Amino acid sequence: MPRTTLFVNVINPILRLALLLTITRAAAAVADTASERLDIDRSGTLKRTELRSHAQTQLTRSARPAQHGATIFEFVLPTASSGPGSITTGPDGNLWFTEVSGNRIGRITPTGEITEFPIPTPDSNTQGITAGPDGNLWFTEFGAHQIGRITLTGEISEIALPTGDANPHSITAGPDSNLWFTEPRQNRIGRITPTGEVAEFPLPTPDSKPDGITAGLDGSLWFTDRSGNRIGRITPAGEITGFSIPTSNSGPSDITIGPDGNLWFTEANAHQIGRITHEGEITEFPSLALDSNPSEITVGPDGNLWFIEPAGNQIGRIIHAGRHMRVAEFPLPTPDSTPAGITGGPDGNLWFTEFSGNKIGRLTLSHHTCH
Repeated sequence: MPRTTLFVNVINPILRLALLLTITRAAAAVADTASERLDIDRSGTLKRTELRSHAQTQLTRSARPAQHGATIFEFVLPTASSGPGSITTGPDGNLWFTEVSGNRIGRITPTGEITEFPIPTPDSNTQGITAGPDGNLWFTEFGAHQIGRITLTGEISEIALPTGDANPHSITAGPDSNLWFTEPRQNRIGRITPTGEVAEFPLPTPDSKPDGITAGLDGSLWFTDRSGNRIGRITPAGEITGFSIPTSNSGPSDITIGPDGNLWFTEANAHQIGRITHEGEITEFPSLALDSNPSEITVGPDGNLWFIEPAGNQIGRIIHAGRHMRVAEFPLPTPDSTPAGITGGPDGNLWFTEFSGNKIGRLTLSHHTCH
């Protein structure tokens, strides 16, 4: 498959559909899996006929050494062209992820055993996923305008949002024991309680397209304004403040709390990593290669920041010291795999998704590389 400069967390639905259609057509020649039959309708849309309620598999390819003393394992998903997206660690010690094209929630154990759970609403276009305060996993349904909840045993419930065409995208657990999510199309930040009560907060800047969201150490939620070129902060009471990014049209994408207590974010358009203090002071680090398009970012078990480069087909690591940082990049074994999501695992490894490669990846660092 030719390399693409698109990344999974695109906000523009037309670009997203174009990417999914390319992958769908390429998947037409893929053989059937043990869990379902694949059919292509006349419009070229991939349709799946369930043969059982969920599928389990443990398929791996040989481990391949990456650069800088790391080894990458890849685990093939049982559902062809499922398009794994966001990934998070669950309270059960497993990794949970969304399957954007396959319309499923997936679970993989640290040893590589995969289970998939179909989402009741067809074509939900599930996106973000996070562990909730109630011991369940919560996820967004971008296409169905719903928030989903899945128990550790795989029972799924869905909650419709009050705003039509809400298109919920990223989601995180807040310091107030609620779930918070972004609505890029409606230009809102949403909040949902574990019992399903929803509140929505409009952003003051029109067409900001909020993208990533995370909880800060100050008791607020911090988010990226992709089109507004800002980092936003919203209190649990709904008070919103924006901080402009110095680089114009930087395309802020994902955001996370860093090991230093500050917020770190990716700039997909500017190919940079940014840092913002809780007081709003922003520093940018232009240390990445052009066309790297950094997207999701997380803290790894080694205490460093890790991020994905969908266009560069690499995983990046940041070791920071004061106003300087050092970047290491780890090429993926599968060409053009389009890494999409990343998280630190309970086993001390980094786990990530490969949207086009249809795999879950595990990056293991050697002992000396962790220092």
